[in-house]
Amino acid sequence: MTTAPTPPQLGALALHRPGPDLLVALDIDGTILGHDQSLSEEVRAAVVELRATGTHVVLSTGRSIQAVLPVAAMLGIDSGWAVCSNGAVTIRLDPGLPGGHEIHDVVTFDPGPTLRLLREHLPEGIFAVEDLGRGFVLTAPFPDGELTGTLRVVDFEELCAMPASRVTMRAPGLGADDFHDLVDRSGLHGVSYAVGWTAWLDIAPEGVSKASALEQVRQYLKVGPTATVAAGDGRNDIEMLGWAGVGVAMGGADETTRSVANLVTGRVEEDGLVPVLHAILRP
Repeated sequence: MTTAPTPPQLGALALHRPGPDLLVALDIDGTILGHDQSLSEEVRAAVVELRATGTHVVLSTGRSIQAVLPVAAMLGIDSGWAVCSNGAVTIRLDPGLPGGHEIHDVVTFDPGPTLRLLREHLPEGIFAVEDLGRGFVLTAPFPDGELTGTLRVVDFEELCAMPASRVTMRAPGLGADDFHDLVDRSGLHGVSYAVGWTAWLDIAPEGVSKASALEQVRQYLKVGPTATVAAGDGRNDIEMLGWAGVGVAMGGADETTRSVANLVTGRVEEDGLVPVLHAILRP
């Protein structure tokens, strides 16, 4: 990857001094990792340098626990906090714990009504409910490599009966716009949702987002409300970017996501996260 030059507007980040009074929340896919799942050495080094100042670097992602832990390891993050499953699950990382982490907060809901509604409007859709810390329970196989952990296929009604922290719907062949149309057509309500760039729909408990989980983490850490920076590239980052004292959209974000951010940096392919972290580190 080629590191992007620092956009002049990122100079505003110099007001946020690195250290234990600062929380920096980072999306993973499309922000830290390229869409090919690559991690550049420049991004890794910038995250390591920022953590060395005592700054709280919190991964904040739609990924499940078992998909977050390898990324944390690649970045050398073995302690602190991570927000998973678009805010429905928060974990605490600690090398002294079994497996190096513990589940700190989980929000669940009854997925049955939502699953039945979506199936009525898209019968060909396939569904998965996160099996916390283990993998997923699903109605049919997803495309290879999209879900991690132990995958178990069950009957649709069995899936409906499981308390869920997150429901994922996939329909190979449909795009992100199709999923937005589905949400409008079905009158989905009483839950939170996000459409992923890989064209799937994530459903979470109502009011749950990356922002709601990060606010809890901020309070645990006793960091001031304005001493927060967040960077992301997707629609599931919108609440997080609005929550942060400074929200930074990646250059590859769509217009809706960019519109809620305070600043815009380069694309993930340009290591757009690097100048963001450098602007904090080297005011």
